[in-house]
Amino acid sequence: MNRKYFLLGLFLLVLYGVWYLYRPYLLPIFIASLLALATSNFNIFFAKYIRFKTLRAFVMTLMLGLLFFAPIVYAMNASTAIVNNFDPTVVDKIVGLKNSFVLPDYLGFSKPYIKDFLDSLNSQDITKNIVHFASTILQKSAGFFKDMFLILVFYFFVNLYSKELVKFLKGSLPFDKNSTFFVEISNVMSVVFYSTLITAILEGALFAVLVMFYGYDGLLFGILYGFASLVPVIGGLLMWLPLSLYEYASGHTATAIAIALYSIIMISIIADTFIKPLIIKYVHSNMIKNQTKINEIVVFFSIIAGLTTYGFWGMILGPAITTFFISLLRIYQVVLDEEKTKNV
Repeated sequence: MNRKYFLLGLFLLVLYGVWYLYRPYLLPIFIASLLALATSNFNIFFAKYIRFKTLRAFVMTLMLGLLFFAPIVYAMNASTAIVNNFDPTVVDKIVGLKNSFVLPDYLGFSKPYIKDFLDSLNSQDITKNIVHFASTILQKSAGFFKDMFLILVFYFFVNLYSKELVKFLKGSLPFDKNSTFFVEISNVMSVVFYSTLITAILEGALFAVLVMFYGYDGLLFGILYGFASLVPVIGGLLMWLPLSLYEYASGHTATAIAIALYSIIMISIIADTFIKPLIIKYVHSNMIKNQTKINEIVVFFSIIAGLTTYGFWGMILGPAITTFFISLLRIYQVVLDEEKTKNV
């Protein structure tokens, strides 16, 4: 038997064994690696002031935990308390609004369908679905916390051995060491991470200021709105519409209108439509050292596609997969050009 084929078969067998052994940890490792790429400029910045790489990796991990994961933990704990004290009469009040709602004639052919939909609303079914949804979230929260812990652990080690890993990858992959492959991936992940974080904080803070004025937990609602803003198309509607309906059903018409108008005009139109693209452009132009040729619109839609396909972690996976694809196409084009030059 040819020794080369024997070693290849043995390598594939061992590779399968390694994949099977570590498959529960592959997604956290991948997410941690992408987050490390996204925050690599911070690692370089801290290297000027922190000599010990272990301490530097710990500081980076602590920052990620406080900025990214601590709000999620707080929101889940606070939401659990709300679910435990959930009052079903709130749903009765909101559903009862349909009895006083008059459909205008200009709705035309859609009027019967809207009426059928309103007639189908039942407070008992809605309450049952809310409780089921909340219990599902609570059941999956344990797995989510486990993933967060693993991501932080792997993020620490990726930052700790970042130079060694990059050197190994550059030596192992058949790319020129001066290739922009790693630079483009790092840049795009940085744009996604910083722009998403800044936008979520901005929109969450705007909503928090509003609800605090009416006596709600501003920190909780701000965090929830920040994460809701990541959902494609509907975004913050998931937060302000139920709250506005609740205020209206409780007899606070002025408050309901204020919440709806503020959320639509200040957050959905001004912040999300106009400010968000500017944030992406600003991060791309000022916070990223080496400019990448990937358009901001592509980055924006890759985030939406990732969230739609992969859920929460899709905001990281979507841009990463898109960047890998575009970078590989460019490298392939370079290889073709080099082959044509050799044949001339």
